[in-house]
Amino acid sequence: MRIETLHQHFLDSNGICTDTRKITKGCLFFALKGDNFNGNKFTDEALEKGAYKVVIDDMRFHRNTGETILHGDSLSLLQQLATYHRKWLGIPIVSLTGSNGKTTTKELISAVLSKKFNTIATKGNLNNHIGVPLTLLSMAKDTEMGIVEMGANHQKEIENLCNIAFPDYGYITNFGKAHLEGFGGVEGVVKGKSELYQHLQKHGKKVFVNGNDSKQLSLTKQMDRIVFGRTEDSVMPVLIEENDLGLKLKVDDTEIQSRLVGRYNFGNISAAIAIGNYFEVPLKAIKDAIEEYVPSNNRSQLMEKCGHTILLDAYNANPTSMLAALENVFSKQRNNLVLLLGDMFELGRDAEVEHQAITDFLKNKTEAKIFLVGEDFYKTSSDASHIEKFRSFEDVKQVFPKSLPNHSFILIKGSRGMALERILEFI
Repeated sequence: MRIETLHQHFLDSNGICTDTRKITKGCLFFALKGDNFNGNKFTDEALEKGAYKVVIDDMRFHRNTGETILHGDSLSLLQQLATYHRKWLGIPIVSLTGSNGKTTTKELISAVLSKKFNTIATKGNLNNHIGVPLTLLSMAKDTEMGIVEMGANHQKEIENLCNIAFPDYGYITNFGKAHLEGFGGVEGVVKGKSELYQHLQKHGKKVFVNGNDSKQLSLTKQMDRIVFGRTEDSVMPVLIEENDLGLKLKVDDTEIQSRLVGRYNFGNISAAIAIGNYFEVPLKAIKDAIEEYVPSNNRSQLMEKCGHTILLDAYNANPTSMLAALENVFSKQRNNLVLLLGDMFELGRDAEVEHQAITDFLKNKTEAKIFLVGEDFYKTSSDASHIEKFRSFEDVKQVFPKSLPNHSFILIKGSRGMALERILEFI
């Protein structure tokens, strides 16, 4: 089937679905396969639930009624359809990647641009080879601006996502110690994430660069770029201070009081300001968008519970983001500081060294009561009396809630697989 014909079927449908548990009447269902599932087996179920047509790549499930579309690879066809649709729309696409802060930055940019444009952005963290096509296909003819988050844990993944989305603008939040196992070390992270830069440069597109990041300034010096941040050559210099409510920024004479804590969020907010400014969103609207944004989904969430102040940043963790979070909480004198830290995953052969480095950083932080959770942290060497180690969440949940001083300030951070937010049930 020609891609133009499939695209017309898509336009005639009520959108894309890849999960029969979420079927909507009139949708175009793509039967995808994975290591542990085969969507082709759900062809009949999808049609019975009201799917308009089903795209399959297994001849055994083909129907001669015109309800199925047979292709050699359903995923590849989904990606081709997304690219065709993106070009058919012809709208500006802003793509972003990075080791830390992608989703928060994406949500801030979306909040800002939505003040002026009908904007569609990646939902949640649907930022992979399936999520990026689904994001593009969620955009309609009345969409004026698209924001596509791109995640990766190995080389060539960002390159492939760029070849699906064909972004007009790009931003890399940072290069950190994330997915070291897949990328092959820190330099591998830089190389993999920089595939976005290479795509943009090849196609003569524009990049936004944090002027406080010397590595990115160096990598983009030959590119069409817009520099922002706390530097004299920034297109929009931003000043920063921090208070109990979160980061407070100043642009020209306008103060912006965000609800995001930690100086590591400065770049995220500044990027949203710079991108909004480039697309001529009024500064007052930028201010409103950032001040209205409330972090969620276990990302930099500041909350109160049972007399305690809790900074819940447990969506994910790697050595770079963990150290940034720790430096942030120790940057202020706090009474009754408590840390609950979980293992950092996907570090491969660097896991032992990186977990020990965090433990060593904490050994003299006697002003805090520290709980380390997970097999990697449990293996670290420490004789500090203020640090306790636990193999599992089940072990720490028996001790942690009973050990909290009154009116504690609690940081909770760990990789997604640790799901440390579960501790809230026991506080």
